[in-house]
Amino acid sequence: MLVEARFPQAGDTVPTVRIDATAGHEINSFDPDEALGSSIDVLSHRDIDEVYTPHIIQESLSAGWGPITYRNNSELRMAAWHWNEHGSWSDPERRSGYFTGSSELGEPIRYILEYALPHRGFSTSGDAPVRGPNLIYWKSNPYLTSKFTGESDALHPQWVVMDLKAEKRVNAIRIGWASPYARTYQVQYWVGTGALDFDGGPQGRWVTFPAGDIKNSSGGQLALTLSTEPVSTRFLRVWMTESSNTCDVHGSGDIRNCVGYAIQDIHAGTIENGGAFSDAAKGASGKDAPAFCSSSIDPWHSAGDVNAAGGGQHTGFDLFFTSGLTNGLPALIPVTLLYGTPDDAAAQIAYIEKRGYPIRGIEMGEEPDGKHALPEDYGALYIQWAAAIHKVDAKIKLGGPIFEGVNEDIRVWPDAQGRTSWMGRFIDYLKAHGHLDELAFVSFEHYPFEQCDITWKTLYTEPLLMKHILDVWRKDGVPKNVPLMVTESHLSAQLTGPMSTIYAALWLADNIGSFFEGGGAAFYHSPIQPQPVEPSCLGWATWSNFVSDREYNITGYTSLYFAAHLINREWAQHRSGVHRMFRSSIEVKDGDGNDLITSYALLRPDGKWSLMLVNRDEKNSHDVRVVFESAKHKVYFSGPVRLVTFGAEQYVWHDKGRDSYADPDGPPVARNVAGGSEASYTLPKASITVLRGKVSF
Repeated sequence: MLVEARFPQAGDTVPTVRIDATAGHEINSFDPDEALGSSIDVLSHRDIDEVYTPHIIQESLSAGWGPITYRNNSELRMAAWHWNEHGSWSDPERRSGYFTGSSELGEPIRYILEYALPHRGFSTSGDAPVRGPNLIYWKSNPYLTSKFTGESDALHPQWVVMDLKAEKRVNAIRIGWASPYARTYQVQYWVGTGALDFDGGPQGRWVTFPAGDIKNSSGGQLALTLSTEPVSTRFLRVWMTESSNTCDVHGSGDIRNCVGYAIQDIHAGTIENGGAFSDAAKGASGKDAPAFCSSSIDPWHSAGDVNAAGGGQHTGFDLFFTSGLTNGLPALIPVTLLYGTPDDAAAQIAYIEKRGYPIRGIEMGEEPDGKHALPEDYGALYIQWAAAIHKVDAKIKLGGPIFEGVNEDIRVWPDAQGRTSWMGRFIDYLKAHGHLDELAFVSFEHYPFEQCDITWKTLYTEPLLMKHILDVWRKDGVPKNVPLMVTESHLSAQLTGPMSTIYAALWLADNIGSFFEGGGAAFYHSPIQPQPVEPSCLGWATWSNFVSDREYNITGYTSLYFAAHLINREWAQHRSGVHRMFRSSIEVKDGDGNDLITSYALLRPDGKWSLMLVNRDEKNSHDVRVVFESAKHKVYFSGPVRLVTFGAEQYVWHDKGRDSYADPDGPPVARNVAGGSEASYTLPKASITVLRGKVSF
């Protein structure tokens, strides 16, 4: 049925959406089957069995997303993973060392287990690591030594930072070296704030203690007086540049046991007037106890370090690719890099390709910024892994660094040239070593808001945040021909109540629209599967598209589900080809100057124009006109226009604890209206509206 559009009356002032439809003026183009997807992350053994059932797969895909990314939570939590339980140990007699999964085809792989790292020792590196029963000592990653990088170890300093949690008086340090130990190192203290705040950018500098420049060390248990007078500091750093290259407790049979640096323990405090050492953290416990962050961790582990009962399992690749969850499209998959080996990564790709599973690309590691890895170290590993993987498949596309969700450039301690940009230094490292062509895409996560600080006005900032971070990566030196991808995203990195209100729907529309308007190439929303309703600081909610219990019984849908429908089935059109995006604008502001309406215009392969309009006004509807402008013409929708709306009138979330629900619970409202030069279209309060129709120039 064709419904007449509202036509303005005398005296009406109706704002106009203006689309620059001039041929050749498109600002981006993308194929939804490559560019609009979702993700699957870590699940427990039971959850894997529940999710990978025909009903849940069907429901998960019904949101309309196309491709999928596979997230590597094991690397996120500083653990090794065995993508195949069958394989070989570098020390087979002891079932320990460095594990390489078997690329030979056998029984389909259903589950992937993670393994704690004994050589993590005291280090947490900024994340919540998988706990293991066999922590020995901290040891750095052997793949960052000259034996593997081909560069001087001084170009990849390894380090440990001790966080005393509060400023303490320090002029001495006790280090219990293991083997290999550092022959040359510096002991430094931090002057300033945020020594480990790579997201905000460290504010300060490292200062070497007057007696902190150590050469020709012989290791062992050392107590060093670093200065006559104590300094007040929170952070200390041991900066290591030359190794003894003596072998650790695992012996000399593997060179990886004999390179890098290893420390049993570190204590900081004071020695005054030639007296005994006084520990600055004596008696501290719990959150007040010192914490340690390190440059890298040796991926050595043993069969006994398996985390079989810890709940941190992953989907086996055979189950993942054959379940239907990939939607029949190539998937973006990870390899471990920070806590793995290049041989294991290459074997994983060989296995998947032998099975004939289609791969879109490979993400190299997981969130190196969250582990406080320096860009040159990540770059050195990236080059080694790329060489191993490209021996298996020279054409497969590799990318990273898979940053945590950030809104600003990631800043680290300055290098010798004073450069602090993580991305900029990573790009420069690849370029300087002739491997920039190994970077086929740059991927990062997007979690823009702090979970407890979200208000309705926070919604207005999303398009600016997204476009800004895309611009940051380009200014850091990412070449224009290297696609930018968001491979994991949500409102916040922690559960928050607005994830299940109408707020989330509007945010998602703005998130995706501004991403492509800003030049992005592929966007993956998280997660695809149902997840139960849980409490948060701003109310009960679920991460997912569905309202479900812990047994995955789906009782309803969230606003994200219906927003996904509008994005994937009304605004864009999967299985149809390349869409072209054109710039659009509208001026409707509140009293504070915030844009109340945003617009995103596509020319679809079917020849129809599709305009997604987000009315972010929580209380009022707005009428708008639409005009398409080219060099010579101003034209309008002609003939019938499909109008689809979803908003606060179709969806209301009721916070009732575990029994929270939505009522009304959709669906979007669709109808045909008349186009024309005088037509205006009503955007209900707090809503997403898609207008789609023909335009004749």
